[in-house]
Amino acid sequence: MNCICRVAVIAGLLFSVFNVHAQTDSSFLENVTVTSSLFSQQKKETGRNIFFVKTDSLKSLPVHSVDELLRFLPGVEVQQRGPQGSQSDIVIRGGTFQQVLVIIDGIKLNDPLTGHFNSYIPVNTSEIERIEVLKGAASAIYGSEAVGGVINIITKTFAAKNKAQQRTLNTKLSAGEYGLLNGEIYGRWSGKKSAISAGMLTNNAAGQQLRGTTGFFHNTTVNIAVSHLFKNNWLVNFRSAADFRDFNAQNFYTTFLSDTASEKVNSWWNHLNISKKLKKGSVNFDAGYKKLRDQYWFRPSSAPNDNKTNMTTAQLYYSSSFNSSHSYTIGVQSLRKEIKSNDRGNHSLWHGAAYAIFRHELSSNVFVNESIRLDWDENYGAILIPQINFAWSPSAFTVRASAGRSFRDADFTERYNNYNKALVTGGSIGNPELEAENSWNVEAGFDIRASKEIQISTTVFHRNHSNLIDWTPTAYADMPRKVNLIPTGNYALAKNIAEIKTTGAEIDVVLSKKISRFSSLYAIAGYTWLQSENNDAVPSFYVSSHAKHLINFSIACNTRNLSIAFSGLYKERNTQKANAINAEIAKSYFVLNSKLSYQSLQSKARVYLQADNLFNTTYSDLLGSQMPGRWISGGFEITLQK
Repeated sequence: MNCICRVAVIAGLLFSVFNVHAQTDSSFLENVTVTSSLFSQQKKETGRNIFFVKTDSLKSLPVHSVDELLRFLPGVEVQQRGPQGSQSDIVIRGGTFQQVLVIIDGIKLNDPLTGHFNSYIPVNTSEIERIEVLKGAASAIYGSEAVGGVINIITKTFAAKNKAQQRTLNTKLSAGEYGLLNGEIYGRWSGKKSAISAGMLTNNAAGQQLRGTTGFFHNTTVNIAVSHLFKNNWLVNFRSAADFRDFNAQNFYTTFLSDTASEKVNSWWNHLNISKKLKKGSVNFDAGYKKLRDQYWFRPSSAPNDNKTNMTTAQLYYSSSFNSSHSYTIGVQSLRKEIKSNDRGNHSLWHGAAYAIFRHELSSNVFVNESIRLDWDENYGAILIPQINFAWSPSAFTVRASAGRSFRDADFTERYNNYNKALVTGGSIGNPELEAENSWNVEAGFDIRASKEIQISTTVFHRNHSNLIDWTPTAYADMPRKVNLIPTGNYALAKNIAEIKTTGAEIDVVLSKKISRFSSLYAIAGYTWLQSENNDAVPSFYVSSHAKHLINFSIACNTRNLSIAFSGLYKERNTQKANAINAEIAKSYFVLNSKLSYQSLQSKARVYLQADNLFNTTYSDLLGSQMPGRWISGGFEITLQK
């Protein structure tokens, strides 16, 4: 069955599901409140395309990690290098993976070493309350990296406002082919003023056979979070998490035949949040610290690239209102990045910003939001970032438009990769002279709450990018620094590309339906079309890698005891080849995961059978990084709640 036929089968399934079940009355798919703009606001008021999903709705889906969950959300392109949390690049609305900002409970998570690590979310999936995907520019609020969009992770412990007494314990264990052994344990207790949660998630496998090695992975996250409401409305939240990744990295970064690489990435994440409700507003303070060590072995016998980074961030903001129709948020932010590396050298960087956000309800259904940010950095100096959003929302229909500027600074890998080595015979070379990216973004769209169960959103957008940072094949003679290079080497240089124009359209559909007391249906689907125009004679690597057509979806149907779920995606992009390693990027591929579960209502236990890549598709998201074929696993889950 070819890709088009498989997509047609799933489209038919979606169509039949909608027609069979949409006639029965059920609960509302309400206009949710989102926090992707640092404050609580109804989605219809934002003027933005924000996709919202509660993770409790996705428990039945066939995924093993947070990046796999993101992979099937509408409009999110996750370019996986390895399975089950090994490594993934997140792309929204084209561009490069560094142009998506990941925040957790309102604070930046993006790694200063490389965007390849941005999908390492240091919490259990059971601890995540919801995920908000803000599509499009948000640099006026968050600063660098918020170019293509923002992944906003909100956790249960930090988000809880009404702390009713509750106790939850969840355990999960699964095993499967190729030595797969995964486990998860999560517990949470909450009272009137306090809450505490702790958990561990681990994914392990010997992996499928590759060229001279296997696609093994050992990925574990451990975290604990506490929350307490003190006197006079002082709320304190704290989280500490440790994340350990050890995985095969063959051809993750090169297309060399001699590449049998492996990699270890260990990180420690701490986040302190203090907030207080005031008579006319609220004040919020966040402090975060991330420590990471990345070790990369090109071959088992080689000395590793050893990179150690520290990132310290802090922000303080105040929200209040002028009256019932006009409100504002003002804030300041600081960031300190450091690296010590035998490959990239030792460097540090200071960053600061001040911003203001204004919200207006001009009438009962007309909303305007403006944001302005003054950003300063040791590398690029000062940048002024404006943004304006408009929404008109009569009844169940919302028309919206947005325009603004966005930017991104280079990370330590783009500036200094292979810069500190004595001899480099080929590969990616950093460039300390990189300037910050700049882009102007416009979009328009509408949202329809077509019924009590169905929401539809569609958007058209355009981004005009200057000085975009990407890797471009460059001859030795054109390299700006040749100290440790050889004339016969094949190199890719991090460069500022003069101009890139990206135009696209997207449509998202959400169906959430309670069919009866013991049965429900949840379905999400999205289609994204993209076209990027680049005047450079030689296309850059990551810009040319994003999908031109992307369909991703998930369907979960739950009955009294049984649950069946499918998650899939179809992707069409530029073709690529690497003859030295017999690798190619096919023009298109379709991947489908499936999961069948049976739950005993008396014991609160669930057993399940899962098939990843059900059709055994041969594919790669990035050239040389071969993804696994069909992978069968099964397991059980027990949830106790009181």
